[in-house]
Amino acid sequence: MDSTTIRPFTPSISTEVIEDLIQRLKQTRLPEAETVEDWSQGVPLSYQSELLTYWTHEYDFARLEQRLGAFDNFKTDIDGVEIHFIHKRSPHTAATPLLITHGWPGSVLEYLDILDALTDPTRHGGTPDDAFHVVLPALPGFGFSGKPRDTGTGVPKIATLWETLMGRLNYSEFHAHGGDWGSIITQAILLQEETSCTAGHCTLPIVLPDETTLAEPQPAELDALESFQFYNDWDSGYSKQQSTRPQTLGYGLADSPSGQMAWIVEKFAFWMDCEQSGVRHPENVLSKDQLLDNVTLYWATNSAASSARLYWESFNTPNLNPITRPMALSVFPKEIMRTSERWARGRFHDLVHFNNQFARGGHFAALEVPDVLVSELRTWRSKTR
Repeated sequence: MDSTTIRPFTPSISTEVIEDLIQRLKQTRLPEAETVEDWSQGVPLSYQSELLTYWTHEYDFARLEQRLGAFDNFKTDIDGVEIHFIHKRSPHTAATPLLITHGWPGSVLEYLDILDALTDPTRHGGTPDDAFHVVLPALPGFGFSGKPRDTGTGVPKIATLWETLMGRLNYSEFHAHGGDWGSIITQAILLQEETSCTAGHCTLPIVLPDETTLAEPQPAELDALESFQFYNDWDSGYSKQQSTRPQTLGYGLADSPSGQMAWIVEKFAFWMDCEQSGVRHPENVLSKDQLLDNVTLYWATNSAASSARLYWESFNTPNLNPITRPMALSVFPKEIMRTSERWARGRFHDLVHFNNQFARGGHFAALEVPDVLVSELRTWRSKTR
């Protein structure tokens, strides 16, 4: 078969994998309860037990296949890596090609619920000028994409893979959006000497503080400094492990669905805007089914170690060079790291859109505030037309 072939793909999970998962869940050995009455030590035992019971006895394992199968799925081999992607074309022929890249611990599932609004805006409060053709790939080592067998598949490499993918789909120009690693990869695409990407949009700004402004910081800059400090002090342990010893971590998570679930759900709980009346809880935003869809995808594809290796490849070596191509930022109030507009303009020399005036929203904007994110993407498109 020609290595450039794009072939239809049907995502599925075998009965054997599901039966093995349920058996493992029933044999879960739990630790004692935490010594605090909140999430500060991690996922509380009571909620972990609740989720395990639901996953074992009530979760519908057909959900994942049905949700993904509602769209056209494909696979193609690029530079020895098998890439799974969803391709949803707009009925509007003048639509803008849009590449969307997810991050960790997310997946392509994050964006499924906004694909219709992006591709068929006239049925979702928009106009034909708002239309996108959407390409949504799974990162190498994530979900149904292949797992790289050699080193080197970091952010710059993925940027070239995505460039090839969009060319293979006959898009001579495209826009790119991303969150988490998707933000970093979108920026890497724009940093390439040559690219068919004409504009980028991100929700996670990767911007260092401008030391010349620290003597008289703006409120947004004080907020950004606090977000940096909290991440460093209380929220970065996972990244230290994944960027230094992903293989060691993988043995535990690949063998224990309970461990895999806790490793992922904790991040949703801390990175979403899900605190109400002073109480943090992920189900203030997402249902058990939504949380477990994502966990099940990681478990069924045995992606704990392979997804963590992206941190080993790229987390400690970010490219923070200035970007001169058009960029837009939508910075939500509970994003894990934030920035001010003047800091952002120091790196993004053609910042066509900047918005940090949102009532709510965190790291997973497509899941938390889908209508707001769609509106932001339409606004960005209007400014780059």
